[in-house]
Amino acid sequence: MRPRRFLYHDVMSYPTATIETDQGTIRVELWDDVAPGHVENFLKLADNGFYDNLTFHRILKDFVIQGGCPLGDGTGGPGWKVKAEFNDRPHDEGVLSMARSGHPDSAGSQFFVCLGREHCRHLDRQYTAFGKVIEGIEAVRAIGATPADAATGKPRSAPRMVKVTRDAAAG
Repeated sequence: MRPRRFLYHDVMSYPTATIETDQGTIRVELWDDVAPGHVENFLKLADNGFYDNLTFHRILKDFVIQGGCPLGDGTGGPGWKVKAEFNDRPHDEGVLSMARSGHPDSAGSQFFVCLGREHCRHLDRQYTAFGKVIEGIEAVRAIGATPADAATGKPRSAPRMVKVTRDAAAG
């Protein structure tokens, strides 16, 4: 008999954050065990209000929603880069991962949320997965249903992150 494989959240208590959007509220757990640098970066940006009022500038049906660009076009960032922390977490629906250019160590502030496993499995071990939606997947799906150019993902009317905050530690 094979031993039971525990789910990550069965044995770990992760920091969490809340992403308030104009489509609803999303709560995420942040995997500081496999991507500590990315979690620290995301929380630093959230604490400083960096994400507040930014848009989800890229929406690709059944693939991802992407936000965190201060310019709103996918070319901006915070002024620094984060070293890749590729890990074994699968890019399932609701997984947060850092967007980057062709260079593995080029992530900054832009992140994406996967809309399903089928079209995201090729991202495994190629992008840094650093968290997962634990509440509000309906809001993610609503953002993912926003009409957008099929080729570029540019939405006709970009959904917004109203405010992103670090949740108080449980205990």
